[in-house]
Amino acid sequence: MIYGLDDVIENLKLTGNNASNDLINEVEKLKLELKQVEYSCLGCKHCYPAAAANYLTDALILQIQNPANQTGSINSVNSLEFLNSWPVSPGEYNNFCDGTGCPIAVSTLASLDLYDNLSKLKPKGLCIIGKTETENIGIDKIIKNTVTNPTLHYLIVAGKESQGHYSGQSLISLYENGVDKNMRIVGSNGKKPILKNVSYEEVENFRKQVKVINMIGCEDAGEIAVKISEFLKDFEIIKPSEIVDKTFALPSLKKIIAKKPKKIKLDKKGYFVIMPSFADKRITVEFYNYHNELLTVIEGDDVYSIYSTIIEKELISEMTHAAYIGKELEKAKWCINYGVKYIQGEA
Repeated sequence: MIYGLDDVIENLKLTGNNASNDLINEVEKLKLELKQVEYSCLGCKHCYPAAAANYLTDALILQIQNPANQTGSINSVNSLEFLNSWPVSPGEYNNFCDGTGCPIAVSTLASLDLYDNLSKLKPKGLCIIGKTETENIGIDKIIKNTVTNPTLHYLIVAGKESQGHYSGQSLISLYENGVDKNMRIVGSNGKKPILKNVSYEEVENFRKQVKVINMIGCEDAGEIAVKISEFLKDFEIIKPSEIVDKTFALPSLKKIIAKKPKKIKLDKKGYFVIMPSFADKRITVEFYNYHNELLTVIEGDDVYSIYSTIIEKELISEMTHAAYIGKELEKAKWCINYGVKYIQGEA
């Protein structure tokens, strides 16, 4: 039996979910672009358009007839394509997601050792682990990475709080209270718990999709691994249905690939000569004009003090020059620390 596009649309309507509605709209647009062609043949060796239509319709009929096999929307769990670009919001994570059987994420807040130790244990059921040190951007990233991965259903918040930010307490408050009209987390004790990079809809879907577990203060990787095992057992028994109403689009910001500049613009104010001293572990920086006249000498034993003084004395007018000096000062300090001869690089 051969199905046409109209048959595909009718069968899509039977699923009644948002993904199907989006696909119906795309098929309708496609119909407007197609030209109707009548074929004189009957039963050619292989009709690829008919085969494609049959495949799609048969898959939809199977999904309708066997709802127990449905694990979510058409483009969520059944397709693992999202793994190619997940996590969508970059950060310092260890990602163990294989698309199935890993419903648990862990935030270790400001605890680096816990992050390392739990990553080494890699308990079954763990999808992703990472730190969360801020009550705004850090939580933005958790929300983005959660709502774009329908396999996630639990978030354990553990480790020590980031001083002054209360990112853990803010996460718990977000789960319990949500955000106000200004996207401020209700009940957060953080300095600035305002979410700027997610939508209200994403916040609400995050709150529906995952259960957030408060283990703030716990830095025992073994204890957390036991909890992960317990939640995995619950997940396998309950098999929570797909909560997310919508698979959110990936961030629309275009990534810029870094490349070397075609031309270096000289700083009109002058140039620097950097000289590390291995004897007293200090760095001397000499500042010259383009007549090779020495104008200023700056000394210090830490990079921050030196480049801050250079900026304060307004010895730099080009951003690229500032970046270069920062890089070279760090290199000089590294050479002092490890006893390696320093050679100043080109601008």
